Amino acid sequence: MTMKSRIAAAIAVAAVALTAGVASAQNWQGAPTYGNVRLAAGFQPDPYNVQLVAGGPIDSRAALGAACPGFIANNPDFDLYWTAGNTGLPLVISANSNADTTLVVRTPNGEWLCEDDGGFNGMNPGLRIDNPQTGLYDIWVGTYSQGNAPAVLSISELTSN
Repeated sequence: MTMKSRIAAAIAVAAVALTAGVASAQNWQGAPTYGNVRLAAGFQPDPYNVQLVAGGPIDSRAALGAACPGFIANNPDFDLYWTAGNTGLPLVISANSNADTTLVVRTPNGEWLCEDDGGFNGMNPGLRIDNPQTGLYDIWVGTYSQGNAPAVLSISELTSN
């Protein structure tokens, strides 16, 4: 192997290592633990609710950065296949639990959204996505502290549930 080839290989390995950080933190392509649904703008009944157990072994701050507090599972808890429409309504993803819960959502364009305590009932998370795009939303419901807790994931177009 020539010196030029070795340098090129080292650069390629470094590039892969740098870009693998966030993507490898969660297996967004993994099978969702609590299933999936296909919803389109204007869906009924609204909200669509899923009972699940929040939490997991992964520290989402370490995996995704300081803006993503909590502990989540490796695979998504739930997958939402969304079809956008002309309703002008936002997509609202929230969780409700007696425990302090968090949300992590991977949007169709690969953006990671994180939320803690911005929901509708104290220590519950809620994300409002204006002009949501069509595609797959991978959703994790975490717990702020290590441990698991029963929770309800809600998907809505209403600004409060």
